[in-house]
Amino acid sequence: MKKIAAGLALVLAMASVTAASALDRRVQINNVSSYDIYEFYASNTGTSAWEEDILGKDVLLAGSSVMINIDDGSGYCKYDFKAVFEDGDEVVSENNNVCELAEFDFTD
Repeated sequence: MKKIAAGLALVLAMASVTAASALDRRVQINNVSSYDIYEFYASNTGTSAWEEDILGKDVLLAGSSVMINIDDGSGYCKYDFKAVFEDGDEVVSENNNVCELAEFDFTD
């Protein structure tokens, strides 16, 4: 009986890991500021470096939105965001749970 219980516990643990990694990590980034966003970064909370610019050559115009899949394959849900605006100003928002967050607003 103990072997069955241990096996069931292992199956349940594996199921919860699979469910966590299947979470939707798409977040709509809304630029509700009056400045264009030239760069956008999302990196695992706790890392010391920013990943690559997700926008690449694109620009997120003032008043516009973009849907971004913030899934780097790590299974993490907590990310820091950084936007670099046309005037060079940077805005950082830390500890965003992309597994629960549907939208994120950058404002003036």
